[in-house]
Amino acid sequence: MRFKGLDLNLLVAMDALMTERNLTAAARSIHLSQPAMSAAVGRLRAYFKDDLFRMNGRELVPTPRAEGLAPAVRDALLQIQLSVISFEPFDPVKSDRRFRIILSDFMTLVFIDKVVKRAAREAPGTSFEFLPLADDYDELLRRGEVDFLILPEVFMPAAHPQMRLFEEKLVCVGCGKNEQLSEPLSFDRYMSLGHVAAKFGNSRRPSIEEWYLLQHGFKRRIEVIVQGLSMIPPVLSNTNRIGTMPSRLAHHFAQTLPLTIMELPLPLPSFNEAVQWPALHNSDPASVWMREILADEASQLFPASIRKQNGEL
Repeated sequence: MRFKGLDLNLLVAMDALMTERNLTAAARSIHLSQPAMSAAVGRLRAYFKDDLFRMNGRELVPTPRAEGLAPAVRDALLQIQLSVISFEPFDPVKSDRRFRIILSDFMTLVFIDKVVKRAAREAPGTSFEFLPLADDYDELLRRGEVDFLILPEVFMPAAHPQMRLFEEKLVCVGCGKNEQLSEPLSFDRYMSLGHVAAKFGNSRRPSIEEWYLLQHGFKRRIEVIVQGLSMIPPVLSNTNRIGTMPSRLAHHFAQTLPLTIMELPLPLPSFNEAVQWPALHNSDPASVWMREILADEASQLFPASIRKQNGEL
């Protein structure tokens, strides 16, 4: 099928090439033979009057022209997928949808299991894939390669719709045997003690308190860096170090570990955990259904937090 001289099948080939960056893998992903994919590359080059891809060993390296075309090609294919091919009433009972969600270990431990259990009751054929925080999560959202991102609202990109789930605050934690925590912490003592801190992704994104301190020109004495918030309490055991983490997660660990929880001596306001989804999925019935479940489960787990956000307290 041609549209203004362009064979629209070539857009599928180009998207596969941009995703796989390998001719054989791209051909396999859209069920073409390698000679057919090579022919598609030739036709793409002829239409756009550009090489589009150059070889670097076995890897295809896109030209600036290809990089510029790629977002529009992916958006066009996603619009067709969501608005034409998949446009049908969503029946949870019959659905086999897999939801891919990027979220922190904090939300995995204190929240998402309730959502999974609810989905199992209402839509037994659905499944989930939980992904760690990626450095390119905004790009994954734009490409529609994940269904949801669950993070503090302050870290979310502005290009996609989002919804608040609940309000949270940070607390200071330490080993129950830590004598440094026998009285309330001052800011100076908080800064002088050794810290266990979490950083996220390959780029080692800072946590909220680290971001706040750096914004105000302060630098803690971080002695141990861990991959997630849930690793902080075990690493504090039998040490005089302290950590900073969400209050609900701290109380979750205090049920099984000797953990002291104290007010954080920083003028840091509470923050909102929120869920974000690709703009292209805004009207997707399955996405709408899952967003309703996320909102409802959050309101049941943290009713006071939700009422406060809605101005009811």
